[in-house]
Amino acid sequence: MSRIGKLPISLPGKVEVSIASDNTVTVKGPKGSLSQKVDPDIQVKIEDGTLTVARPTEQKRHKSLHGLYRALINNMVVGVSEGYTKEMEVIGVGYRVENQGNILTLTIGYSHPVMFAIPSELKLTTAMEKGSPPLIRLEGIDKELIGQVCAKIRSFRKPEPYKGKGIMFKGEQIRRKAGKTAGSKK
Repeated sequence: MSRIGKLPISLPGKVEVSIASDNTVTVKGPKGSLSQKVDPDIQVKIEDGTLTVARPTEQKRHKSLHGLYRALINNMVVGVSEGYTKEMEVIGVGYRVENQGNILTLTIGYSHPVMFAIPSELKLTTAMEKGSPPLIRLEGIDKELIGQVCAKIRSFRKPEPYKGKGIMFKGEQIRRKAGKTAGSKK
């Protein structure tokens, strides 16, 4: 049995879940609504304020889908009730961030500033305080979308192990490497 798939999802009071005939699960809550198409083989049931996901057989395909859809539905329930937040730091001398609405402008050591449009479903805020690295903060209800946007922002200047410069998640530890030692002879 899938350890993730067999766990029931408890629904908070303000969250409503509806299952359409084509096996589409729609979750509505105080922060918005999300929907996810579920594979026809997987059964989703709502009983007494809890949602359970069941699979018909022990096939490898059904086992993998079981845990997947349970996790996706749980992420939707948490998203519409509490929301998700990701913070990223931009570390490097002269690196700056700013935003105008949902357009993020990064000055990260290239000959030109990098401009990136954030999807309208997400809320973007930037902070540049003296003594701390510039901060990018993304908030939204869709965990998958936040993760994709953060990965794209990070790809503009990945953290490098020699000087530790780049765009990284807040609190992330980068393994540092020692550089070449000049003048060492055998």
